[in-house]
Amino acid sequence: MVQVVDVSPDAGELPRTGTPGRRWGVRRAPALWTGALALVVGLGFVLVSLAFNDGRLFGPLDDVYIHLQYGSQLGAGHFFRFNTGDDISAGASSMLYAFVLGAAYAIGFHHTLLLAFAIGFNVCCFAVASASTCLLATRLLHRTAGIWAGLLVALSGPLAWGAASGMEVGLAMMLVTGLLLTFVTEQDAARFRWTPVVGALLALVRPEGLILACALTCAVLWTLWTRRGLAGPARTVRRAVWSLLPAVAGVAQLTFYKLATGTFSANGIQSKSLLHDQPEFYVSQFVDRAGATLRTLFGIFLGFSGQEFTFPGGLLVCLGGVAYLLLNRRLRPLVLATLAGLGGAVLSLSTLDSALLHELRYFQPFLPLFVVFVVAGCTGAAQLIARARTRRLALHSVLAVVLAFSVVALPVWSVRYARAATAIRESDVSYAAYLRGNVPPDATIAIKDVGAVAYLGGHHVVDLLGLGTNGFAEAANNEIGSLYEAVRHLPPERRPDYFATYDTGPGPSMKPMRDVGVLEQPALASFDVHAPEDSRGFLMVPFRVFTVTKADWSLVDNGDAAPVPGDVRDHLNVAYLTDEKAHDYAFLPAQDGLQPFTSLAREGDVIDSGRHILGGEEFTLHNAVPGRAATLTARVAMHGTVPEANLLVNGKPAGKWVREGRDSTWETYTFTIPAELVDSDTLHIEVRQPRPVLSPYPDYISYGYWLTQ
Repeated sequence: MVQVVDVSPDAGELPRTGTPGRRWGVRRAPALWTGALALVVGLGFVLVSLAFNDGRLFGPLDDVYIHLQYGSQLGAGHFFRFNTGDDISAGASSMLYAFVLGAAYAIGFHHTLLLAFAIGFNVCCFAVASASTCLLATRLLHRTAGIWAGLLVALSGPLAWGAASGMEVGLAMMLVTGLLLTFVTEQDAARFRWTPVVGALLALVRPEGLILACALTCAVLWTLWTRRGLAGPARTVRRAVWSLLPAVAGVAQLTFYKLATGTFSANGIQSKSLLHDQPEFYVSQFVDRAGATLRTLFGIFLGFSGQEFTFPGGLLVCLGGVAYLLLNRRLRPLVLATLAGLGGAVLSLSTLDSALLHELRYFQPFLPLFVVFVVAGCTGAAQLIARARTRRLALHSVLAVVLAFSVVALPVWSVRYARAATAIRESDVSYAAYLRGNVPPDATIAIKDVGAVAYLGGHHVVDLLGLGTNGFAEAANNEIGSLYEAVRHLPPERRPDYFATYDTGPGPSMKPMRDVGVLEQPALASFDVHAPEDSRGFLMVPFRVFTVTKADWSLVDNGDAAPVPGDVRDHLNVAYLTDEKAHDYAFLPAQDGLQPFTSLAREGDVIDSGRHILGGEEFTLHNAVPGRAATLTARVAMHGTVPEANLLVNGKPAGKWVREGRDSTWETYTFTIPAELVDSDTLHIEVRQPRPVLSPYPDYISYGYWLTQ
């Protein structure tokens, strides 16, 4: 029997061959063995790491242990509490993955077994993603394309690295490929039973997964609309409502963040987003920084400056594949939605200051779709060849070259994975072991890389970067002065007894806290990181020296006392974010792009934090007695050549305030506000530069203001 199949680009249906039942295994065989190959590759990465680490298992990222901590807490019944007794926090980058780890912990995967589960689970998800990619490319193109796509995913070094990392990469990858495969499977009947379910899971696994899931929801709604005659109006409406499940899941997750942390974003977003990672937000600066990330990203996937993630010209071939698939009218809703979802995800990720770190792990879950489009591009190019035999030979030859780039790089990626695990063993895991054996078990420890110390150390921890501890992300992004204030305003019983930190980023240097005596010297212990760098000179941890010091809070409240006599009506503690918000404090920059980072200083027994001001400030003071003269006192360290500033009270000029700089840590300056300007119990104060736009500008560190009468 001869079967004639229309395989033209405008064909409404994909080619169908064979019958179900007996031939199911034959048709699915390529997907099964590509999945098995991916499983072998992922486990091979783990074996290489074990060989590097004397047969012991370690995660290649400290972030892995953050997930393990949240998972173990969930499994023990402490719902999203990084420490037992803490408030609910949103430091885990994947809500769904935290529940997966929590379930594993609840059934007995504890300590290193939970890490083994995390790695094994994601490697299995990687295998499923490879098989799903094979089936997806088969449905979109043909069986040969499916085999090549599955092979390229299974033998991808970056994907194996991400899957074996123990992060949610493998799970997200499986849901990304599964979402598209489920869509094309259910598209013909226009009955999307499982597509919304997979989309909802993807929305819960990563924030950018929500973007892709919502884009695919649009494709579902379009398909239901164009096929509405098949099901009737009532049934179409019910199916459309069901298709909104991913959006409902996304809204529920954002609502949880709002209720738990007071914002609609997870703690990691508050810590790493270019929207929040500096005191002042400037659109021009944001566009410049995000654009730089995008340019670097495009360069990586063009492959002209290196072939670590793709072959030379990979992005161009990918775009060609998108164009080729768009020729098929039936596939256009899926391709356009996928393109929109990927574009939105890339734009969203480019707004993170960590977007290019950790081997692009945020982008790794979407790489199988990049592979599918690359295979489609090669297939489309091969269609330009007239002779069928030559066309097949050309397609196999080109894809073999693409595969060769992956195979050659695969051993390099396995060594990178092993070296990353070695670096974590030499640093975060080792420090956790030291703290567990040398610090009292009831002590509280403040730390930057919080994952391993929290999970393995057994102490109550304060996350100075704000992932596991609410409210600290914004403080850390304002630098050391605000971070000090956030720590010292913790309840006394929760203030850290020890600091286990480093001076390099992320987060501010701890040197100012040592200089003012909050961190006792000499340090209790200091460690050098001896882990070898990889071939690029990279080390997975951002520091080379790690110190453990005891904290001294004996002078903690001395900075709040008024430096002048009188009845204190109000006090603004500059650099303490909570107090600044209560007083409507704002920095008035002399020019666009200036940042009022905070610092820390000590004069005698007084320790205080301040902001570096280049321009002016405004704020609101309360509790004044109307009709009585008031004294405004400032603690300031003046720099530069402009000592004067214009002072306005409730919008009215009060005079020129001259604050001459002196050779000291800071000085106290006063200004008498006339009684006629104290016309209410609230005074809005503006300290403005005398010559707007033109330099030089007032340059000083502002520590605080007191209103006395």
